[in-house]
Amino acid sequence: MSEHPLKGRRGLRRIINAAGYSARGLQAAWAHESAFRQEVALSAVMLPAALWLGTTWVERALLIGTVVLVLTVEMLNSALEAAVDRVSLDLHPLARRAKDMGSAAVLLALLLCGGTWAAAIWARWF
Repeated sequence: MSEHPLKGRRGLRRIINAAGYSARGLQAAWAHESAFRQEVALSAVMLPAALWLGTTWVERALLIGTVVLVLTVEMLNSALEAAVDRVSLDLHPLARRAKDMGSAAVLLALLLCGGTWAAAIWARWF
């Protein structure tokens, strides 16, 4: 068993704690990250549209999955930026590299999402 008092939680208590941490993370992303709020607003349109656009459950899962992936990567990028800023606000090449790589990860997720949606739209109408 871990020596750290917060690491020894097990069973239902661990699940309840994890749910609370997740809720706080979502609240923090909403409160502090405008990109996350914009992506949530867009996902509020895209998720129902995925149910209509997709013709099979696999297509729907891919459309929904890519939207959720963008939100997930955005939150990880925000967490990375917060951790880097916590260590130091000084300009440093490694801090810049970490933040740029996090931003690039969001870009890749957005490109995957856009490409998947474009392919689904193309298959449906063209």
